[in-house]
Amino acid sequence: MITNISLVTLYVADQDDAKKFYCEVMGFVEGTDVQLGEGFRWVTVKHPAQPELEVTLMLPGPPLNDDMAGAVRRSLAAGTMGGFGLTTDDCRAEYERLTEQGVAFVQEPQERPYGVEAVMRDNSGNWLVLVEPRAFTPEEFA
Repeated sequence: MITNISLVTLYVADQDDAKKFYCEVMGFVEGTDVQLGEGFRWVTVKHPAQPELEVTLMLPGPPLNDDMAGAVRRSLAAGTMGGFGLTTDDCRAEYERLTEQGVAFVQEPQERPYGVEAVMRDNSGNWLVLVEPRAFTPEEFA
């Protein structure tokens, strides 16, 4: 039986820069940072409140083929690569804190039926969604 999600992959432009961003700016902690074979480095970070879920900071390369790795690199450079969502207890305050640290937002906090949402880019170009959730019903989307 599957019990939980334990690992997600986030493609990044530079593993050291990404690890620094997620640990120093976003409040994550280092998980694993090891060299596995020639030229392959396994780097993970995790949020201290959810240590069972690690985020692999992966360079676009093997096991992706050259065409796909190139497409991921181009998407990162264009700032159009999807990332993941993050829950916050105060989206507006987190927006202010992160903006003061130089984080680029593509959407300021906005009221949505499901809560307050802001959209940012990490230092590799991945889109991250910050959500301060609230209870909602499907009818609120009609």
